[in-house]
Amino acid sequence: MDYKEYGIAKRYAEQLATQMRKGLLSYLVLIIARTPANPSNIIRGLHEAGMTVVEGTIYPLLLRLQRDGLLQHEWRDNPDGPPRKFYTVTELGIAVTTELRKEMRSITKTIRNLEKEDKK
Repeated sequence: MDYKEYGIAKRYAEQLATQMRKGLLSYLVLIIARTPANPSNIIRGLHEAGMTVVEGTIYPLLLRLQRDGLLQHEWRDNPDGPPRKFYTVTELGIAVTTELRKEMRSITKTIRNLEKEDKK
């Protein structure tokens, strides 16, 4: 494979990886919000786990998850400034997270099985 083909392959793989991360982001936010978390906590938790995400991605996602009934929020006092929104998972969000966990295990198993076949 020459340099040009490698560049094309790398860009294509990066695009696919970006799509996969976007698909996982809701699930990861629901996991983090099992305990009350503000957007900064959520972003920090994602970064610590190895997922790079920016505020411009998180805020619309939080609004969508809340609108869909998977998250709820409450305002909490902040000694360093104005009150902050803290998000927690709703009962529906817990049920969705449980189902997503099953799906993720199934997907992971499929990937492992296919990768085993690829090594033969």
